[in-house]
Amino acid sequence: MARPFRRREQPAAPAPVQTSPTPAAARPDPQATNNYIIVILDSCRYDSFMAAEPASIRHLGEVERRWSYASWTLPSHHNLLAGLLPHASPTGVYASDYYKQDFLRYDERLGAQGIEFRRMLPQLFLPSFLKHGLGYETSAMVSMPVLNPRTVLNTDFDRFELMPSHNDMRAMVEKLSFSNDRPTFHLLNVGETHYPYALPDEDPSEWPRISGLHGVVKHLDRESDDEEPAPFFSEDELTRLQRRQVDAVRYLDGVIGDLLDAVPKDTYITITADHGELFGEGGYFGHGPINHEKVFEVPFVEGKVR
Repeated sequence: MARPFRRREQPAAPAPVQTSPTPAAARPDPQATNNYIIVILDSCRYDSFMAAEPASIRHLGEVERRWSYASWTLPSHHNLLAGLLPHASPTGVYASDYYKQDFLRYDERLGAQGIEFRRMLPQLFLPSFLKHGLGYETSAMVSMPVLNPRTVLNTDFDRFELMPSHNDMRAMVEKLSFSNDRPTFHLLNVGETHYPYALPDEDPSEWPRISGLHGVVKHLDRESDDEEPAPFFSEDELTRLQRRQVDAVRYLDGVIGDLLDAVPKDTYITITADHGELFGEGGYFGHGPINHEKVFEVPFVEGKVR
């Protein structure tokens, strides 16, 4: 049985990095009619999402079982911001044909026409295309420090903020703003569904503390090679951990319900996950350098609010 991965403590949040918004006069006239929001439920696997039976989220459309292009946060978000949303893993088709059909969905998402993969060239980066090609305001609020504003992901965003708390989507919703004269794009990386699957009003002292994981063990560089590995989690512990993720989705369904009520007319929202999570399958816990379907299997739902 594989041992749990040992992870360093999360570094302190870096100082905010200011971006220089492109003056409105330097942008193209808007060529789309919809605001667009991508909500990324970090680490949320498909069956946890379905077990929560979210009601508000289902108002957007039918929930699909899809597959992430990567198994951890940073590369997954790079793919997402290249316009490559989790895929349906189709059989009997060429990848190029799938990409073509998938990018055509951006016509509906953005309220535009003629959105093709070649229009993303040469940057292959959705915020750049939205900002310089379609005249969008661009904004990101992220929960995970690995996505902080000093990373390359902060390219062509007018605003890019690492939130002070890793598990407070409601604070993101309260900070959302939309331009009066052009469409707005928001990326929201939501952390409640990431380990330790904690809600914002939960006392941190009550969070599950698991030796060797997610920054619990300090001074990893000093660990002896012959030290006994931490024991793997019991079935009961793993069940409780997944139940926490299910509870987090159930809570977020209420927050997203408030989001749906708050956004202006002509807003299109995609809700998905950057990757899944392992709760004991194959002897693994978590995500990252794991080759297992449950770390790629994610929920996907989208639709226009009104």
